[in-house]
Amino acid sequence: MNFHHFSSLLVLVLSCLFATSYAATFVVTNNCQYPVWAAGVPVGGGRRLDRGQVWRLEVPAGTKQARIWGRTNCNFDASGRGKCETGDCNGLLQCKNFGSPPNTLAEFALNQFANKDFFDISLVDGFNVPMDFSPTSNGCSRGIKCAAQINRECPNQLKAPGGCNNPCTVFKTDQYCCNSGRCSPTNFSSFFKKRCPDAYSYPKDDQTSTFTCPAGTNYRVVFCP
Repeated sequence: MNFHHFSSLLVLVLSCLFATSYAATFVVTNNCQYPVWAAGVPVGGGRRLDRGQVWRLEVPAGTKQARIWGRTNCNFDASGRGKCETGDCNGLLQCKNFGSPPNTLAEFALNQFANKDFFDISLVDGFNVPMDFSPTSNGCSRGIKCAAQINRECPNQLKAPGGCNNPCTVFKTDQYCCNSGRCSPTNFSSFFKKRCPDAYSYPKDDQTSTFTCPAGTNYRVVFCP
């Protein structure tokens, strides 16, 4: 083997090792009393989880604009086509696009600025299933949980079959959707924030709702923690 070929091979091997060292394992568990059809985009697609079942996802380093969520009251045929009451993704078991509101979201971007992962629970698309989203390695211990009885306590204007809508979904105004890039908390966002202080309650709720861990951290997502 000549030197140039060897050095090229070495660079390839090292780059592969670097990439895998920052990949992450996500363990998705359903602790609900009912089935949850877990979904993941751009990684995972989707699958049914009965109570106690687990779904492991290997997520590549650099993955961003990613979501994991739960769908409820689904019915799919043998080809993987059907519909869910909440979180439906164009009628597919294997999601290719984000789900429809209301749905509780675990959002993340891996190995971004300063070699950090960024993660959050978002209620900007409303709420359907209680959720825990927490790191499980790398000495990173600050997790997020949104386990309040939001569906039961949902304001009448936001109630939806199987969930509780965010006001943007219902009213579609700049006050709630922040389309202009500027907006403030509202009575409706305060309803969510009071019950789940660590979760996004409206689009500009960054300061209290975004968390970080070193790249390469593993995570768990638990429905009904």
